Amino acid sequence: MENPKKDQVFNFFNPVFWGAKDPDLFVDIMQIAAKQTSAYHFADNMFVFQRNNSMFHDEPFVKSWNDNALSASDKGIVWRRYILAMAAYHCQHLEGDFVECGAYQGVGAKTVIDYLGGPDFAKTFWLYDVFEHSKDMVNHSMPEHGEQLFDEVKARFKDYPRVHVIKGFLPEILKEGSPEKIAYLHLDLNQAPAEIATLETLFERVVPGGMIILDDYEMLFYREQKFAEDTWFGQRGYKVFPLPTSQGFVIKR
Repeated sequence: MENPKKDQVFNFFNPVFWGAKDPDLFVDIMQIAAKQTSAYHFADNMFVFQRNNSMFHDEPFVKSWNDNALSASDKGIVWRRYILAMAAYHCQHLEGDFVECGAYQGVGAKTVIDYLGGPDFAKTFWLYDVFEHSKDMVNHSMPEHGEQLFDEVKARFKDYPRVHVIKGFLPEILKEGSPEKIAYLHLDLNQAPAEIATLETLFERVVPGGMIILDDYEMLFYREQKFAEDTWFGQRGYKVFPLPTSQGFVIKR
């Protein structure tokens, strides 16, 4: 990544917010606030300013992000995507495969892969999800859940020979195919029981220096996950790094 010009400043405003009592009023207030400052980043329940917005200086990332975004939400969570990309950049130099649990549409994984080489990316990447939803599931449904989603995600990666898209419940589906060594583990299951059970299966496979990214760790709506993961990691002598993006991460020793 080339060093940015010292006078180059990026502003980012994308009205992707959750939890506001009056969403329209909230966006109006944020627009007023944006006019009072510079170098701001208002999106994904963050409103910060006087920031470098480093992701927009990273042209290969910007291209991958733009090429892969399928929705306004994908555009709005650009800082989260950049956290994944930076973690992956680090982990590509380690022994072990990449794993994402809770792939949904595959946008996050494909953004990472395309940033690091596209179909030529040297790591094997395992993507797990149920891809559908029923009322008896603990986690909530997402707009694209349905019978068609699995095939859509497989088609999205048809030219990526090192990507395995696997349908099934976690952690049970791991018995049908999963790596013995993991460099990068991204958990985005939107529920505590499945994430803890998956950690029980996969954590010891993460190599020293490998990273575990928890997508929902710092999001108030998923507070049960934070408390469950704090306990689980604490029992093993770890603490989760909380991020303002709503994510958290752990570096394996």
